[in-house]
Amino acid sequence: MERIYFSFPGDEQLADRLTSRNKAVRGVMEVRRFPDGESYVRIDSDVCAKKVVLVCRLEKPDEKIMSIYFFSQIAKSLNAATITLVVPYLPYMRQDKLFNEGEGITSVAFAQLLSSMVDEIVTIDPHLHRFHTLKELYSITTIVITATKSIADWINENVNNPFIIGPDNESEQWVKQVAQKCKAPYNFLNKTRHGDKCVEIVIPEKPDLNGKTPVLVDDIISSGKTMVEAVKQLKNTGIDAPLCIGVHGIFSGNAYEELKNAGASDVITTNTIQHPSNRIDITDLL
Repeated sequence: MERIYFSFPGDEQLADRLTSRNKAVRGVMEVRRFPDGESYVRIDSDVCAKKVVLVCRLEKPDEKIMSIYFFSQIAKSLNAATITLVVPYLPYMRQDKLFNEGEGITSVAFAQLLSSMVDEIVTIDPHLHRFHTLKELYSITTIVITATKSIADWINENVNNPFIIGPDNESEQWVKQVAQKCKAPYNFLNKTRHGDKCVEIVIPEKPDLNGKTPVLVDDIISSGKTMVEAVKQLKNTGIDAPLCIGVHGIFSGNAYEELKNAGASDVITTNTIQHPSNRIDITDLL
């Protein structure tokens, strides 16, 4: 069955590369805003009886979700065989329990919404903490790829004697895999979150780096507060400025500048979200 790739605005290069790698057909679509801010979507390619693939980086989901919904409805009305959403960064994963009265578990609600739109999701390193697999949230097919090997390969090529450090226990699944692939030692810091932008980082004991290069690894750098505090605490113990690596670099507000100003030797991310810090390419993974 023929596969046809479409791209959300801004993701054309990724869609082009995936189309070429898979020897598929490149579809044409238009996504824009009406003057009143409402979304407009048009599919200009024949999708009848074809596997439709929409490539969309979803770091700002509230700005894009209606267009994705309209695209899915139009594709279905044109008798597309299946619809796959390639979403390198999957949002709404971190609110995975009721933290306060009156809240909702938005990771579940968002999963139900996307499951009603498409048949399949392909994503990279979703933030799974209290849920262990996407199958616990999504009723459709989910394909999860990890960037840990790509990160480990980059570290092996660019860092001498790495010592991998997780800023908190939630980073264990990434830190452990990266460290094993690098054949490097690893450890974790302790984090207490007091709010969206207030965290406390404690070093259980000063790690014995013994001439090694400290490398902080986490899946998401959003407000940057966790990484900033981790960098500060490590430097306060006399450790060399650590290198910071994140799978998904959201960098809300001035997070990127704050992290560099805190004393990180460098800040590196994959290109699941487009950012100047991108140096690890995930196209081959997808």
